[in-house]
Amino acid sequence: MTHQSACRSLALILLACLALSACAKATPTPTAPSGVANEEISWPIGETTCYATVTGPTGAGPYPAVVFIPGSGPTDRNWNSPLLPGTNGSAKLLAQALAEAGYVTIRYDKRFTGQGSGDNLPKLIGNISLESHRVEVAGAVDALLARPDVDPQRIYVLANSEGCIHALVYQQQATDKRFAGLVLAAPPGQSMIDLLRAQVNPQLTPLPGGAKYVELFNAALDQFVATGSAQPDSSLPEGVRNLISSLTTPANLPFTREIMPLDPAPLLAAVPEPVLVLIGQRDIQVNWEVDGKRLEEAAAGRDHVTFVYPPEANHILKHEATPRAQLDPAKVQMGYNAESATLDAEALQAILDWLKARE
Repeated sequence: MTHQSACRSLALILLACLALSACAKATPTPTAPSGVANEEISWPIGETTCYATVTGPTGAGPYPAVVFIPGSGPTDRNWNSPLLPGTNGSAKLLAQALAEAGYVTIRYDKRFTGQGSGDNLPKLIGNISLESHRVEVAGAVDALLARPDVDPQRIYVLANSEGCIHALVYQQQATDKRFAGLVLAAPPGQSMIDLLRAQVNPQLTPLPGGAKYVELFNAALDQFVATGSAQPDSSLPEGVRNLISSLTTPANLPFTREIMPLDPAPLLAAVPEPVLVLIGQRDIQVNWEVDGKRLEEAAAGRDHVTFVYPPEANHILKHEATPRAQLDPAKVQMGYNAESATLDAEALQAILDWLKARE
């Protein structure tokens, strides 16, 4: 691997690790197929506004409902990202499939990305935190509770990647308005710092001087966890230096200090409601054997937690035919939202079967 390709891959890893480089007003949209309707809604959070899409059956209900929580970085409500090509986001596809199966779904833009980000972002600098993410989730729940076509006792969550942490944090803190169950798609089974090491170190090792790079990179991460600051060594590849520096930029604090050392496994262990943990065996960002094992250990003895590892699903539940050992991380991520990419049928069926079993 060259320095250039390493930097390109490392830049994409930011998507998995970082957050940033109430009455709803509804407007029907006419693009949904027969039997399924879309509504564009919004709700205020302080001086900011959160925007979302509700997709569900056209009947009166009441129906069970699902809140979608996107992954890291500037990932939007459809699970598209401006850092990646394509607009064929998995959340939009999943919402359509669940609506056809009889579920009302809501998927929202984090306030610093997607619709409204231009107005919201100046007000969020220095204020992005676990709590700012939690109130976005809470707003989506409230929007569903205000709908007559939603059964308030059957509201679930489907979260992806970092979004799984936000789902667990919400559930940990909720005294009421709790999710009836959680679908965690590609949840990390270790802290984001450890996940970052697991993703970056193997890319640094093959480089000339790779062992030293690994040592310097890990030392910088240790410094960040201990002090909240980190000064990347000038000898590190540019992509690695940028990655380290991004941890301490004002836009990312205090969020990175909160989430990077947070271990999600104990959060999972504390959830009394049913949980589906879904990690694709073709996921190159979360390892189904490593992360899955840690989460299984945390959930030991808890029969309400189900683990499914679809053999050919990737990080965002798209179908990936190439064996995992042959996958190029940069190429895989660049194809996440390609028009030709489709949901993994086994992953989708696992979600539908699990939800139906709760009814």
